[in-house]
Amino acid sequence: MSDSLIEACDQPTPIHVVDPDGLGALFETLSESEAAWARASRFDAGAGMVALLPTALGTLGKVLFGVGGNGAARNPLMAGSLPGLLPQGDYDFVGALPDPLHAAIGWALGNYRFSRYRAASGPVPRLLLPKGVAPHRARTIARAVALVRDLVNTPANDLGPAELAEAIRAAALRHGAAVEEVVGDRLLAAGFPMVHAVGRAASPARAPRLVDLTWGEADHPKVTLVGKGVVFDTGGLDIKPSSGMLLMKKDMGGAANALGLAEMIMAMNLPVRLRLIVPAVENAISGDAFRPGDILRSRAGLSVEIGNTDAEGRLVLADALALAAEETPDLLIDLATLTGAARVALGPEVPPFFTRDDALAAALSGHAERVGDPLWRLPLWRPYAAMLDSKMADINNAGSGGMAGSITAALFLARFVPEAIPWIHADIYAWNPSSRPARPEGGEAQAIRALFSLIEARYGRPA
Repeated sequence: MSDSLIEACDQPTPIHVVDPDGLGALFETLSESEAAWARASRFDAGAGMVALLPTALGTLGKVLFGVGGNGAARNPLMAGSLPGLLPQGDYDFVGALPDPLHAAIGWALGNYRFSRYRAASGPVPRLLLPKGVAPHRARTIARAVALVRDLVNTPANDLGPAELAEAIRAAALRHGAAVEEVVGDRLLAAGFPMVHAVGRAASPARAPRLVDLTWGEADHPKVTLVGKGVVFDTGGLDIKPSSGMLLMKKDMGGAANALGLAEMIMAMNLPVRLRLIVPAVENAISGDAFRPGDILRSRAGLSVEIGNTDAEGRLVLADALALAAEETPDLLIDLATLTGAARVALGPEVPPFFTRDDALAAALSGHAERVGDPLWRLPLWRPYAAMLDSKMADINNAGSGGMAGSITAALFLARFVPEAIPWIHADIYAWNPSSRPARPEGGEAQAIRALFSLIEARYGRPA
């Protein structure tokens, strides 16, 4: 991702930030022809409205950017629409921005292009960082989101379990973190039987693994992140139809987002002891694939009957969550592209999250709204746990009846997290089906900007 946030430039083109109440005063500062052009463009300073004002020579002289009235539902990343509307050049916001930091982040994210397989379209418009915005902070958040998008957009032929592990090792190298990795049949001896079962059908070159990163001082609060790293999901023997597989390269979106959040925490040097755990597997089909009706032992000791091999993500997460719980972290977060039911309930833009802690839920919801990273709490409705009953094992991995799929998946995971541990589970989509300001179509970071804001507020910044 090219750096489109700059700290100095000569003669940037001004972007006048204006709300409807200030429109009249702004027009008085414009030339007669500029004001006439703005009126002809029907610019009324509504949220996200843009007018490009030409000079007498026909070049771009000024940009008007509407932020809406006080009652408008403002998107903090709204400025992300501008890079796609403006020609190459340097720009500077003039006037009071509702949220300068997120305007800068939105600008950077609006410039994102996935260019691994075809050349980028050329230089992008650059923004002079607004006053008061810390350059390192804005760039760190934007680059972490770009990292997530790059990983999710990469197809499975180039991003297998080993490549996902390498991306984690690269982040560890950047920040001086330690990484341990358990691969293939060693997962059995190390106590990760469900990670092994889900991934064992893949070729030896794509062997399952569990990647465990640690960073920070041992005496700092323990924040542990777990990400679902299913690099491709056929559904296993309960095979998906072709249409259901088309986006399954993104089934490692939980791992990508967990890594993006870890990148923010390490780059911003938050005073926490960070741990990132990623079970990386491919849910493939071969003679060694696990089967419907199999009963698996988990790391936590619970037996799990396989009601559906396409409910594999919760299996690998269960072993990883059990590992995370062994050291009783101060905060445990898992991110996973877990259920289609979450999309049916809330659509692609609003991921549900689950937690037992009402105060933690309220805090996360507040941070999500403030930074424009939407989340919505769904209940861990205990009566629905009966849908996971098994006559042969402690629990079934697939809920009966076909209802409340996101809730029953969360209830399955809850069996592997002791109630004393503050825990958040986010069932994300990790994909934009269409483009919006700062959010181009394709892989997406969801929940991590809100979670970073929560973690920073909860544990403070370094001195």
